[in-house]
Amino acid sequence: MSEASEEIVTETLEVVENITEAVKNGTGKVPATPEGMAIAYGSLVIMALLPIFFGSFRSIKHHADQKENCEKTGEKPERMTQKDAAMFPIIASCALFGIYIVFKIFSKEYINLLLTGYFFLLGVLALTHLISTHVSRLLPSSVPLIQYHLKLTQDVGEDLIDFKFSTHDLVSLAISTVIGVWYLVKKHWIANNIFGLAFSVNGVEMLHLNNVLTGCILLGGLFIYDIFWVFATDVMVTVARSFEAPIKIVFPQDLLEKGLAADNFAMLGLGDIVIPGIFIALLLRFDVSLKRGSQVYFYLTFAAYFAGLMTTIFIMHVYKHAQPALLYLVPACLGTPLLAALVRGDIKTMFKYEDHPEEPETADDKKADAADTKKTE
Repeated sequence: MSEASEEIVTETLEVVENITEAVKNGTGKVPATPEGMAIAYGSLVIMALLPIFFGSFRSIKHHADQKENCEKTGEKPERMTQKDAAMFPIIASCALFGIYIVFKIFSKEYINLLLTGYFFLLGVLALTHLISTHVSRLLPSSVPLIQYHLKLTQDVGEDLIDFKFSTHDLVSLAISTVIGVWYLVKKHWIANNIFGLAFSVNGVEMLHLNNVLTGCILLGGLFIYDIFWVFATDVMVTVARSFEAPIKIVFPQDLLEKGLAADNFAMLGLGDIVIPGIFIALLLRFDVSLKRGSQVYFYLTFAAYFAGLMTTIFIMHVYKHAQPALLYLVPACLGTPLLAALVRGDIKTMFKYEDHPEEPETADDKKADAADTKKTE
């Protein structure tokens, strides 16, 4: 056999070994280089931290706006109760298993086609809300700022639609729609991440737990939920890989080899960002309520989240198996602030804090309830 033939055979055997190793790893793709994996996981960590950080600080303004609106209208804001928090993992389990069954019964292509249109609309709205303030600052003075008020009212006086917007908001909507069309047509991972980050920031900003006990119940329930569905079944992993929607952030491990056309992705679910994120945002609002000029509980828990996420990636890399991130994130995000509060003597104050405290029922309220009861009877 000639030297050239021997070289060809050797190269072929190396390729076969790489492919075999990839199949063993369950990826079906050539394993990523250490450099590529480091870039991918490092990018995922950064993309997880940014929405929590900025969403938490945006939640302070959203909370203030809610309180102001409540004072004006007298309406109570929507908030998650302890019962809601306890039921959430059960509802999420039913939804997850339902999606899994749907993927098993129906064609994945048709389901993802429907989901793509749905998340296109949600993504455009979420991104518009996120960038509208910044776009307004960047627009030149030649673009007029004209305010509009869209209102649709029933005969009984109830408002069905009451929406205010401006020409600058329309520009933001146009930009978001362009990105949405890019995602719709190409399903590019960058467009996916833009929508995923927009969902995450909006979620951390707008979803309020109201108090620490509710947060403990929610995170504790989802801690069990995540462990069960990842370790006990293939449901979570199957849905995550089949679900072609921006419900996860991804980054290619083969970016160095293939550039922007890379397709061997590492991923992190948005739930692993938003769920701990809304608890961390609650702690920031608690810090603000203490009026001490520091955000010690926020930064401690933010650092704990980072440590938990790094632990998740390390364990996943060592054991070559998908990991329930909340297994590591929940103990870090709950244990750190509670221990710190215990040491600093703030534990009672922390558990007493509420975003929107229940106001004691007045005599007039009791009379009104009694009158409503009589009318019903």
